[in-house]
Amino acid sequence: MLDEHVAWWHRSVIRGWAAALAAWMVVPPLAAAPATAPHTMAEVLAASTPTDWRALDPEYTLYLQLASGRVVIELAPAFAPAHVENLRMLARQKYFDGLAIVRSQDNFVVQWGDAEGKRSLGAARATLPPEFTVPLRADLAFTRLPDRDGYAPEVGFSGGFPAARDPAAGQAWLTHCYGMVGAGRGNEPDSGNGTELYVVTGHAPRQLDRNIALVGRVVKGMELLSVVPRGTGPLGFYEQPGQHVPILGVRVAADVPEEERSRLEVLRTDTATFAALVEARRNRRDDWYKVPAGYIDLCNVPLPVRVAK
Repeated sequence: MLDEHVAWWHRSVIRGWAAALAAWMVVPPLAAAPATAPHTMAEVLAASTPTDWRALDPEYTLYLQLASGRVVIELAPAFAPAHVENLRMLARQKYFDGLAIVRSQDNFVVQWGDAEGKRSLGAARATLPPEFTVPLRADLAFTRLPDRDGYAPEVGFSGGFPAARDPAAGQAWLTHCYGMVGAGRGNEPDSGNGTELYVVTGHAPRQLDRNIALVGRVVKGMELLSVVPRGTGPLGFYEQPGQHVPILGVRVAADVPEEERSRLEVLRTDTATFAALVEARRNRRDDWYKVPAGYIDLCNVPLPVRVAK
């Protein structure tokens, strides 16, 4: 009798696990888009209104100037406040002027900083707290994507940045999507002070999430970084100083005369227009597509930028 009871219990547990697994695997379909809804990203953006867009804050925007042009970086003080303040101080001290891009690893990152490690930090801090995650709080906006993610319980966008969160752990963090900018560090968690920066130029290395501080993202000029020559040394570092790509300067946009600033707007990620854009990319209705994916990866959601009207 005991054996029969144990066997019945095992069968019940297995059936329960199977039912739970089946329920977990089912993704509820999104509501069908109205017949009049925009079908493509271009149509969504064409139907947007001025309130769907926001201007970059010049106090939290950096201009990285190369011989080939300007790279515009929007900083993320909500996720890395200490790093952002250090970066702004370094820029205002002209720390990066005359330094160089020292690394370009294929399908990974481009990195810049002081190759010799001799430049003075001035008033900037040498060590910073490891701002790999931030606590969940009510004022941290989050627009959640409908699909599952392999690296986090929930993913979406916060203030225009790709982000993830874990409600059970009470944490949120930025994610390593294309164009995201991070502060390189050594083995010590507090060793990334912003003097060595990298930008993701390849397939999203999400394994780096929560292991390094992401400080912002490139909103304009990625084409200038993604085409720099690949390094020939280990990890894509340049082996000869002559291979370095010079940095002419880095400035806080607020310190640049207004007439010389890049007048850019980015699409807000907390609007119905952005939700429509996500759905247009998630279930492609362009004439070319025959099989909509019904899914979108966090790092495949475009974050549109335009010249301010």
